[in-house]
Amino acid sequence: MKEDLVVATRNKKKLNEIRVLLSDLDFNILSLDDFPDIPEVVEDMDTFEGNASKKALQISNATKKLTLADDSGLEIDFLNGKPGVYSARFAGD
Repeated sequence: MKEDLVVATRNKKKLNEIRVLLSDLDFNILSLDDFPDIPEVVEDMDTFEGNASKKALQISNATKKLTLADDSGLEIDFLNGKPGVYSARFAGD
């Protein structure tokens, strides 16, 4: 029996990319869509790693399942790596 792996996203494109990357592994890949009662995790950490860790831990605690999370953003050399972790907010979201 395959072990469940929760990918902490509701983004279908991201989920499909991760499914392809992990296709050789023996996991039953789930997403947050499989757990509709779990609220979104507030990504308020100062680093991509911090946001991903926070999300993975909160989702794992809620589902009691192995969880994979990531965070990313835009880093521009000319702006000394900004907006970085604040990319979504930088654009007005």
